[in-house]
Amino acid sequence: MIDAEILRPVIVLLAWTMVMWLWMYVTRIPAMTKAQIAADEVRRTGTLDERLPEQVQWKAHNYNHLHEQPTVFYAVCLVLAMVGMGDGMNAFLAWIYVGLRILHSLVQVTANKVMVRFVLFALSSVVLIALIFHAAIWAFELS
Repeated sequence: MIDAEILRPVIVLLAWTMVMWLWMYVTRIPAMTKAQIAADEVRRTGTLDERLPEQVQWKAHNYNHLHEQPTVFYAVCLVLAMVGMGDGMNAFLAWIYVGLRILHSLVQVTANKVMVRFVLFALSSVVLIALIFHAAIWAFELS
């Protein structure tokens, strides 16, 4: 069994994704009901963007974002855990990544300030690059 601290932030980000899933539906379903939108009317992607308030859709957009770059985070964390590099600095970086992604979510689903989101995304990307670099050091024996 793999015992690595880095798996804890992975679990937290997975759980946060489900929080966003719930938040998305708790706001979207009542908004669809209020707008009298039947589920079959929105088969085409983007239809709800045209018919629901922006603030409702921000939750859905963020939920989608949590299925994009974080998939790379999950992969690199699993690699680092499997090769015995999932503790110490790498676990600390993983926690930073998760914290930045949660902050990104909260900004996007509330105020949705694009420049704030961009800074948080850019910072989380730099952290992710560091994790990938650490995995590459092991994979290509660069140290």
